[in-house]
Amino acid sequence: MVNWTLGDLFLKDFGHQGSIEKLWNERWAFLCRLGVYPFHDGKLEDFEPIFKHLIKENINDPYDDAFCNAFLFTALGLAQEASTLESMDKAKAIELYKRSCAVYRLSRFPYLNATPLKIKAYEAQKKTYMQATKLWDVPIKESILPFKDAGEGDGKDIPLYFPTPPSASKENPCPVILLITGLDGHRPDNSERTDAHLQRGWATVICDIPGVADCPSSKTDPLAPERLFTTILDYIKSVPEFNARKVIAWGLSAGGYYAIRLAHTHASRLAGAVGHGAGTHHYIGAEWLKEVNHHEYPFDLKRAYLGKYSYDSWEELVENCQKTFSLVENGIVEKKSCRLLLMNGVLDGCMPIEDSMLLAEHRSPKEFRFVKGRAHMAKLFFLDLIVYPEANSYVFPWLEEVMATTTSAE
Repeated sequence: MVNWTLGDLFLKDFGHQGSIEKLWNERWAFLCRLGVYPFHDGKLEDFEPIFKHLIKENINDPYDDAFCNAFLFTALGLAQEASTLESMDKAKAIELYKRSCAVYRLSRFPYLNATPLKIKAYEAQKKTYMQATKLWDVPIKESILPFKDAGEGDGKDIPLYFPTPPSASKENPCPVILLITGLDGHRPDNSERTDAHLQRGWATVICDIPGVADCPSSKTDPLAPERLFTTILDYIKSVPEFNARKVIAWGLSAGGYYAIRLAHTHASRLAGAVGHGAGTHHYIGAEWLKEVNHHEYPFDLKRAYLGKYSYDSWEELVENCQKTFSLVENGIVEKKSCRLLLMNGVLDGCMPIEDSMLLAEHRSPKEFRFVKGRAHMAKLFFLDLIVYPEANSYVFPWLEEVMATTTSAE
C-alpha cells in the first residue's frame, strides 16, 4: 500500500459527482466568472442559462446526449453572429468565435469520443476555431499527416495544428514546442499557450493522445505511441522553417504520460520534455483507481478511461491497465532520457504526485518543480481559481533556458 502524499484527502469525497447543481454553484460558476479553465475564452452570460437549464431539468450525466444538446444552440448562435461581423468588426467576430468554441468545449466534456453527438460537437468546435484563426495576425494551420509508421490497429492520418512565427524561415528556423493534449482538452483549446509560444519566437505543433479525439493510434497497443511520435518528429524535421534540434515536448495532464514516454523512447530527438500533471504508474493502479472518482475531477472518470484504453469493463481495466501501460512495468523509465521537467501540484487528486516522484529513482537524473497546496496541474486547491499561471511561471523559464542552451543529439 502506498503512503499517499494526499493523506486524508485520498479518501475525501469532494461531493460534486452526480450533481450539476453542486458543481455549478459550488465550483464552476466562480471559474466561469473568472474566465479560467475550462471556461477560458467564454463568458458567464453564455453559460449561466445553460447550467440553469441543466439544473432545472435534473440533467446530471455529462455522458448523456441531453447534456451535450443543452450547449449546442448557444454555440451555434455565437458562431453565426461572429460570421456576420467578420468584415465589419474583426475583433468582435474573433471574440464571438472564441466564445462559441468555449461552449462547444463544455458540450463534449469530459470525453468527446463517448457519443456520436459529442463527436459532432467537436467537429463543429474545430470548424469554428479554424474560422476564427483566419482572422488572427498569425493564423493556425492544420496538417493531415499520412501515418507512415502505422502498425496494426492504427489509423491512416495524424491531424496536427501548428501556429508558426512569421519570422521563421529556412534560413532562420524556429524552435518548436510539441504540445501533447489531454483527456478533455484538445487541439482547439490552447490559444493562450500558443500565443505565449509565438511571443517567444517558437512554433507549436499540437497533437492528440491515443484513445482520445482524432488520434489514430491504437488504443490497446502500448507501443503505439512510439509509432505516432516517430511520424510526428519526422514531419517536424521535414519542415524547413522548424529547427528539429530545438524541439521540446510539453504534455498536459494525460498528455504528460506521453511526454515522459517520449523523453525516454526518443531522447536523442528532443532538447527536452515537460510532464505537466502527469501519470506514469500509480494513476492506473488498483489502489488509486478505487478512490479517484470522488477526488477533484468534476465528472466520472471511469467511462472516460474505459473509452480511452478500450476495456470492456472497469474490473478488466483495474486488473490489466497498469500491467500494460505503466512506464515502470514496461521498463520505459530505465531508458536514458533527455532533459525532463516534472511539474505538478503536491495535492493532485487526478494524477498522484508519486507518479512524478518515482522518476527520481530511475536511470537519468530529472528536474522537478512541485507546488505545495496545489491540485492537478498545480491549480489552486478546491476552487481551481487559477489553472496554469502559477505553473507557467516555472515552466516557461525552464523552456527558455533549454531552448537557449540545449540541442538534441539528432
